[in-house]
Amino acid sequence: MGLVEAVATEEAKAPEISRARASLRASLMALFKVRVVFLLLFAAVGGACIASGGWPGLGTLTLLLVTGGLAAGGASAINQYLERELDARMERTRRRPLAAQSFPRTRWVLYVGAAMILVPALAVLPFNPALTVFLLLGAVIYLYVYTVWLKPRTPLNIVVGGAAGSVAVLCGSAATGQWNETGAVVLALLVFLWTPTHFWSLAIAYREDYARGGFPMLPVQTSPRAAALWVLLHTCAAAFAAWALATHPALGWLYLLPVGLATAALLVLSLRLVAKPSRERALALFHASNLFLGVVLLMVCANTLVS
Repeated sequence: MGLVEAVATEEAKAPEISRARASLRASLMALFKVRVVFLLLFAAVGGACIASGGWPGLGTLTLLLVTGGLAAGGASAINQYLERELDARMERTRRRPLAAQSFPRTRWVLYVGAAMILVPALAVLPFNPALTVFLLLGAVIYLYVYTVWLKPRTPLNIVVGGAAGSVAVLCGSAATGQWNETGAVVLALLVFLWTPTHFWSLAIAYREDYARGGFPMLPVQTSPRAAALWVLLHTCAAAFAAWALATHPALGWLYLLPVGLATAALLVLSLRLVAKPSRERALALFHASNLFLGVVLLMVCANTLVS
């Protein structure tokens, strides 16, 4: 083959190689649930900021983001490995990389995921044992208590499983050396109470899909209106926790005003879902719950940094 033909062949292969790399990148981002990990890290940073009452320090934040990001990503990958066959049954999850068989082999996910959890957790043990405890506790709650034990067995699975998100906040406060600071504990409680609103509204929208997957989520086991009432109950509890945070010395009115508006919107959407538990209203509440938590965390970080 001449030089011209070789160059032409390589140029023809370039778009194919580029597409393959992009597909691999997208599969890895989905496998490690990068968007979910980002939200968990946001919660962890909120916990660090409120526990320290201000800027926690670059070293502390770097430690938190590296250890928390690795542990959360590893747990997400193992979760998908454990649920790969069930995910393949559901329209919402069948495109996940392990469910779609995007990788020729999958057992490596267990080893890589376990290493991502254990290596950072054990690395910080000598100088911050509290952070080690919460990194491991978050993985245990998410992978064993929620994924293996509760999710296939009880409609209240997400109520306890939501503790994994709360632990992310406590990882942040533990990174500062003050894991049990009152504001961080209340913020962790808020995340715990918010989680059922978030996931049950999604499960109402995908009720038939969850039934097909074999998960006994609350909206599958009861009527949509009864599920919406449970969602409203948790929305009210999360709203109370969000308002209670305003009494923290580092927060106050600059926190309460935007959070109050976001909370009011979430309550209105929850009431609308009870009045008419349709798929559209459930999805609207699901997206609003993301916005609500984002506003709370953003205001916690912003107010503590300027206080």
